[in-house]
Amino acid sequence: MCKRTFSTSSSLNVHGKTHTGEKPFKCNICSQTFSQSATLKNHTRKHTGEKPFRCGICNLTFSQSTTLKVHSRTHTGEKPFKCDICSKTFSQSAALKVHTRKHTGEKPFKSGICNRTFSCASHLKYHTTTRTGDKPFRCDICSQTFSQSTTLKAHTRTHTGEKPFKCDICGAAFSQSFSLTVYKRKHTKEMPFKCGICNRTFSYATHFRYHTMTHTG
Repeated sequence: MCKRTFSTSSSLNVHGKTHTGEKPFKCNICSQTFSQSATLKNHTRKHTGEKPFRCGICNLTFSQSTTLKVHSRTHTGEKPFKCDICSKTFSQSAALKVHTRKHTGEKPFKSGICNRTFSCASHLKYHTTTRTGDKPFRCDICSQTFSQSTTLKAHTRTHTGEKPFKCDICGAAFSQSFSLTVYKRKHTKEMPFKCGICNRTFSYATHFRYHTMTHTG
C-alpha cells in the first residue's frame, strides 16, 4: 500500500489498520472503536478518571504519558518545535501548526453563524460562545460559569491556590502559564512589543499601550 517498512510483524499489523480502517477494539462504556488496544486503554481513562502519570515537579496527574510529557515542558522551558519561517519555538507541535498559519494566512475554521474564519479551533469555539452566550462550564465551588473549559480550569486555581507553573530560573510559581511567560521576561529581558512609530521596545503589553498614547495624545 505505502511500502513503509517495520522491524516487527506486530508493528506492521497495527500500521496496516490505518489503511483498512479496521477498528477491532471497542469501548464497553460508549461503544467507540479503535484500531489499537493502547488507544482504547487511553480512551477508557476519560470515563474512569484514572490519571496514573504524575509530574515529578508539581505532582499534577495525567491520564496519558504524552500529556505529561507536554506538561513537563512548562517546567523545563523546552521548546523543540521550531518555525521554519521566523525561527520562533514552541513546546507543542500543535502550537507550531497554529502559529504557522499566521505566516500562511490559512484560516480553516469557519463560523456557522456569520461565516467568519479562524486560524485555530479554539478561536472559533470562543467566537461561537460569545455570540450564543453559552457558558456550559460551571465551577463546583462557587457556581460561576464559563464559556471555555480552560477558563474554568484557571478560575478553579483561585480557590485551590494551585500554582503549577514554575520559573526554572528563580522558582517563582504561578497559577497560569501566561503569567509565567510574562514574568520570565524579567530574567530574559525579552521585549516583544515594538512601537511602529519610534521603534522603542517593551516587555509588557500594558507598558506598550501606555507608550503608544504618548504619540497619539
